[in-house]
Amino acid sequence: MQLILALFRLTRFWNLAIIAFAQYFTAYFLFHQGLLVFTDFWLFLIVASTVMIAAAGYIINDYYDIKIDLINKPDRVVIGKTITRRYAIFFHTVISVIGVGMGLLINWKVGAVNFISVFLLWLYSNNLKRLPLIGNLVVSLLTGLSIFLLSFLYEQYLPLVMTYSLFAFFMTLIREIVKDMEDMKGDTTFGCRTLPIVWGIRKTKSFLYGTILVFSFLVLWLDYQQLKISWIYFIPLLFVPMSILFYRLLKADTKKEFYQLSQLCKIIMLLGICSMIFV
Repeated sequence: MQLILALFRLTRFWNLAIIAFAQYFTAYFLFHQGLLVFTDFWLFLIVASTVMIAAAGYIINDYYDIKIDLINKPDRVVIGKTITRRYAIFFHTVISVIGVGMGLLINWKVGAVNFISVFLLWLYSNNLKRLPLIGNLVVSLLTGLSIFLLSFLYEQYLPLVMTYSLFAFFMTLIREIVKDMEDMKGDTTFGCRTLPIVWGIRKTKSFLYGTILVFSFLVLWLDYQQLKISWIYFIPLLFVPMSILFYRLLKADTKKEFYQLSQLCKIIMLLGICSMIFV
């Protein structure tokens, strides 16, 4: 039981649940599959493969970050305590192979995306996350791709799906940079070159303000050009939460406040997924 609980913590179970939730909602509401999603074996396979690859990504990330995490979040360290480093690599390898194999069963496009995702997550954990912005962009791209991936299953390329993929990309980018501000102490100790370390907190915040504004205007432009969704949905589900995020980012200055901002980003992502009901 202790090992199972440790694996749940290591693989960020609730984050994986959000990924699965987002993909099922995308199939149900954006691809208009309705109740068929509950009996669609191929959809289950693509969701399972995405979740496995994400879980493997969390494992390899913690594997390379043991020393940093002992400073930034010692209470959440699993590898080296409950699970040995050898078993962590074993779990990562097995889960990755299964995830890629599942993707290949669906079609070669999904298999190729899954294989590239495994490689990029390893590269991110090993090197890219210690560089300014590059690692953040890689994780954000893969998060957005998890939504767009369903286009390869249903062989439809819908504007709404692209819009939600962009939403996932931007919200993940904002959250990843906020997490870098939260983890500055440990990252600085071990020579990481994340955006807050290279630019400082003030300039990093300015970059986030610009990112939030670009994202908001992009959503409005896409809606005006193609989607034609009523603003009555955008105001409570997007602009009010984003305004709160903007305001709290202005005030944030401590590790605790940056952690709260990170959690707020997660809530906004959940609200964004739920907004699929209204489109």
